[in-house]
Amino acid sequence: MARTSARRVALAALRTWRREKEFADAVISSALSKAEFQSADRAFAVELFYGVVRNRTLLDFWIRELRRGRVDEDLRDILRIGLYQLFILKTPEHAAVYETVDLSPKRQHAIINAILRSAARDRRSLQRRANSQSLDVRTSHPQFLIERWTKQFGGGAAEALCTWNNQAPPIYARINRLKIDRQSFLERYRDARTLPKVSNFVELPAPANALDQGDCYVQDPSTSIACELLQTKPGEKILDACAAPGGKTGYLAELMANQGLLIACDREPARLNLLDENLARLGVRIAKIVCHDWMKSAVPPEILSAAPFDRILIDAPCTNTGVMRRRVDVRWRLKPADFNRMRARQIEITRAVIPFLKPGGILVYSTCSLEREENEDVVQTLLRVMSILQLEEERRSIPFQDNFDGAFGARFRRNG
Repeated sequence: MARTSARRVALAALRTWRREKEFADAVISSALSKAEFQSADRAFAVELFYGVVRNRTLLDFWIRELRRGRVDEDLRDILRIGLYQLFILKTPEHAAVYETVDLSPKRQHAIINAILRSAARDRRSLQRRANSQSLDVRTSHPQFLIERWTKQFGGGAAEALCTWNNQAPPIYARINRLKIDRQSFLERYRDARTLPKVSNFVELPAPANALDQGDCYVQDPSTSIACELLQTKPGEKILDACAAPGGKTGYLAELMANQGLLIACDREPARLNLLDENLARLGVRIAKIVCHDWMKSAVPPEILSAAPFDRILIDAPCTNTGVMRRRVDVRWRLKPADFNRMRARQIEITRAVIPFLKPGGILVYSTCSLEREENEDVVQTLLRVMSILQLEEERRSIPFQDNFDGAFGARFRRNG
């Protein structure tokens, strides 16, 4: 199938994302499910879609430089695709211009052709002007995020974080040692690349076969922080309070050697179906899946009858600022008020879960956020309002320091 079709799918997905306010991952997945693409065209559509979403502010800067008058949103989407190809993908001019013009109604052919040809001619000057803009334009991040990261990490680190977020993420996978040992995995999947200091994770560019066999689970090494802080043992009773889609649940089952009881809980039936599928493929035999919203009072009997638990993991819903390079539209969804709103929700969930932990038991609270409100501030609030908790350890992953996604975890012990 021609790459023109890949461009059309990307354009349609961009318009759906803009109009319907749906999550980018769901939008592009739905669009691709309706297209019969070869792998190269599929990859090209994904690159265009995510690339435009990532670089939206920068692309709009170039559009303003090239077109002083009003640009309607449908035309703007087409120009974004064309400029992304010319300036970032470095697509040859004839292909980028011709194929992008072909995306538009005939009445717009002339204006799109003129703008893109002008961009190609003035490429160096436009790039220089972009390089002189403020960080929010150069890296396409909301100014309020840059300001908070500058305050928290410093100016250079904030810029490094924005640059990190704009990189296409590699595919990392955790070797599922419930089914296969590390050496056998590396022998079976020759394209797997080992990673320093995380022996049970690999970079795996083409994971489909290994996933189908249940030999691995695609996740960033930073996700292991919470599971390893929990220090679970075979034969214990564990509650994974916010489990879907199951990456951490599967790792906990592995650390438990598939012995004991693992209650995996989440609030959305569709996510629970995905959790069930993932755990079955990984060969997890000790998990019991339960639908429950911790913001509501009625706790299901499956949880009540299993309590108290030896250990509890709360991988809390958060703003996802540590995983922006993977969830590319998060930056455009967040509002300044979201951090305190999420903090209140995280505290409420944690307080609802703690009564089900046995005296002397371990609770791990984790997020994939970089924000103090959702991490250290939550920890300090819990210590202040719940004297039964004792903080034992905190760990974090900072992308520009650790070269993996952002994550935070805190281990508490419930006093006897």
